[in-house]
Amino acid sequence: MTPAINCAKHAGVAFQLHDYLHDATAQSYGLEAAEKLAVAADQVFKTLVVTLDGKQLAVGIVPVNRQLGLKHIAKAAGAKKATMALPAEVERATGYVLGGVSPLGQKKRLPTFIDDSAQAFLTLYVSAGRRGLEIELSPSDLAMLCQGRFAALATALS
Repeated sequence: MTPAINCAKHAGVAFQLHDYLHDATAQSYGLEAAEKLAVAADQVFKTLVVTLDGKQLAVGIVPVNRQLGLKHIAKAAGAKKATMALPAEVERATGYVLGGVSPLGQKKRLPTFIDDSAQAFLTLYVSAGRRGLEIELSPSDLAMLCQGRFAALATALS
């Protein structure tokens, strides 16, 4: 049981858990999840943490086959600049290890933004709080649980 699963259970939202054997040599945790669960990569979302204007942490949730546009999340958050947060900051603020960071049940509630492509799906997949475990739920339930806002965040992988 993870804080993410507890969060979804406590809220009474419909969700499904998907477990797979995580390969420690995988280059991309998110793409590995999509492949092992046989789900389209644009329906599996990764949770990334950024620092806004060098002060405030925020969360961006984007498809695993795209990257987070730092200018896009800065604009969505009303900030001038966004940079990727340091791994130690991410783990301290969320309570999760990298590769298993869930947008749900984080230690500290951070401003959260979800790529608007999520709204095209009945359900999407995000980390359930550990490597090798995904939680499937509706985009609207995800937004409600993490108090997230939809915005154009994703850019093509470079």
